[in-house]
Amino acid sequence: MSRPATTATRRVRERPAVVISLTATLLLATACGAPAPGSVPASPAASTVAEAPVRTAAEPAPVLPDIPLRKATPAPPPREPAPPRFLRVEGTSIAVEVVEVGVGPDNAMVIPDSFYQAGWYRYGTVPGEKEGSAVIAAHVDTLTDVAPFAELKRLDAGARVTVEQADGGVLEYTVARVESVDKGDLDGGTLFRRDGPPELKLVTCGGRWLDERQDYSDNVIVTAVPR
Repeated sequence: MSRPATTATRRVRERPAVVISLTATLLLATACGAPAPGSVPASPAASTVAEAPVRTAAEPAPVLPDIPLRKATPAPPPREPAPPRFLRVEGTSIAVEVVEVGVGPDNAMVIPDSFYQAGWYRYGTVPGEKEGSAVIAAHVDTLTDVAPFAELKRLDAGARVTVEQADGGVLEYTVARVESVDKGDLDGGTLFRRDGPPELKLVTCGGRWLDERQDYSDNVIVTAVPR
């Protein structure tokens, strides 16, 4: 910006006629931007700024009232979902209490003995979390009878699964798939994963009964996703 100003000044000294020409051009340019009679006036904000008094160094600074300050408080962390307490599966007799379980001496997930209970692996994902696979398991039968989770293998995709939480909340899931996996091929890292999309895994035994192992050959795994 300084170079054009210097050049214009030099031209004023050497050729006064240019001053008239430049001045006329400036007036024309100003006239093109000025409002015509009866048009909208200049904005009040511009007028206020132009007319505001300027405080000199001799004048005392204005005294402002004390402004109360409030310390900023960080937002509370997201509340973790409450543990599951009851499970229902639409179109089946599965309506069982859910209890918290861990790992037994054999390094396997503990399964409640009662027909009316299923175990939620409390060291894994909580149903309702935004990531990970929440695992709820129950026996398929006892020595004398068939348990409600025996119906898992007959579930259709789209069936509704309802999980009631300890704080009264309700979570709704939809069955995405049902699969039978040989227990020797079961990938625990995938079943109990703590990241990735949120899923609910319902697990029980299936396949053939193996006398030599006193156990079933497979696991039936139902994968349900939030509705």
